[in-house]
Amino acid sequence: MSERTKIELCGPLTVEVAGRRIETVLPSRQGRLLFAFLVLHRERPVRRDELVAAIWPEQPPADADGALKTLLSRLRRVLGPGILEGRTELCLRLSPEATVDVETAAAAVAKGRAALAAGDPRGACATARAAADITSRGLLPGLDAEWIEQRRRELADLELEALEIIAAAGTVLGGADLSPALRAARTLAERAPFRESGHHLWMEALAQRGDVAEALHVYERLRQRLRDELGTAPSHELAALHERMLRSDPQPGDMARPSGSPAGPPVDAVGAGRGEEWDLPLPAPLAGACHGPFVG
Repeated sequence: MSERTKIELCGPLTVEVAGRRIETVLPSRQGRLLFAFLVLHRERPVRRDELVAAIWPEQPPADADGALKTLLSRLRRVLGPGILEGRTELCLRLSPEATVDVETAAAAVAKGRAALAAGDPRGACATARAAADITSRGLLPGLDAEWIEQRRRELADLELEALEIIAAAGTVLGGADLSPALRAARTLAERAPFRESGHHLWMEALAQRGDVAEALHVYERLRQRLRDELGTAPSHELAALHERMLRSDPQPGDMARPSGSPAGPPVDAVGAGRGEEWDLPLPAPLAGACHGPFVG
């Protein structure tokens, strides 16, 4: 029998401890909240008053300490010996090989960003997709508390980072990776409309596909939104990209070639779109992370 410990907090709650599936025997809704809070804070001891506030945020029971003691006792029996330690302060002791999906997602995004910086867009894309697959499931569906909402916001930001990496890596790779890059960039721009990296990558992917006119429309929509809602304008980097597209106005299939260079493979071929025509820097934090079209 497998002795692995695996916890998934995104999507349906799944808890496997030392090879035993136990999510169905966690003690009630309060027990699931208790367990999830301990998992999400397993890097440090947690005080009993923190647990009371996490489980009963609005109106704790009259004997909150007694109710918590009962929940902890039940949780200890479900988890088995040596996992939930402490009395005044509680700490979840999982095996070194244990995996928690939210931690896996955060590590994957960091690994993807490092791979992109190291010139490995394919590795970056793979790890970022793994992270996005986790975060897209939603954290602890069916459970609500302010601390859960805060973690959901953090995971939403993490998913935006994953989409950013997928889009940046895909535009470098081209070929079959260009369509997923375009979808990732568009989703990023729609979810975070004032985050310019999404629009930059969206324009880049569209231009690689040969759809410069639509890339210009993306810029214009952003320009109007920034003006109307924030009273500001696009950054210098994005404006420079827009201006360069306007000046060049390449035809489909020509956009990836520097002026005067011979025709290369079509824009959907692997490696297409790596000419100097659109070699402009990405906005932070992706600037310098990869080398390809639009990337300095």
